Amino acid sequence: MVLTANGTKLKVRLHGIDAPEAPLGKLPGQPFGGASQKALEQKLLPQEVTLEILGVDRYRRFVCLVRLGSRSMNEAMIQEGWAWAYRRYLKGSEAEEFLVLEQNARRRGVGLWQDSNPQPPWEFRKLCRTD
Repeated sequence: MVLTANGTKLKVRLHGIDAPEAPLGKLPGQPFGGASQKALEQKLLPQEVTLEILGVDRYRRFVCLVRLGSRSMNEAMIQEGWAWAYRRYLKGSEAEEFLVLEQNARRRGVGLWQDSNPQPPWEFRKLCRTD
């Protein structure tokens, strides 16, 4: 959630990344889900960010590139090991860049890569579906 200068709340999804699911109500989360969410919050709150809105997803969230100054928070989350590069939605040079950031985080064993075989969130969500 992002609060605009005029007080409007925007639901935002960071483009090109997929982070472990954090616990939500009675729903269990994934290992590192809460830590990933906290890492993003610590970077951004209560900072002023710039959103580059790329679209709207099926849940009516704005899909954005989020910047704190000149730093991409999308890239930072991958680089620090708090998210996967979301291959399904990445294309071209952006895909290459995000994948290299992920590979480097894996090699360094940071964030969720401390786990030897973390479950990607898209697989976790698939297992949790009841439809």
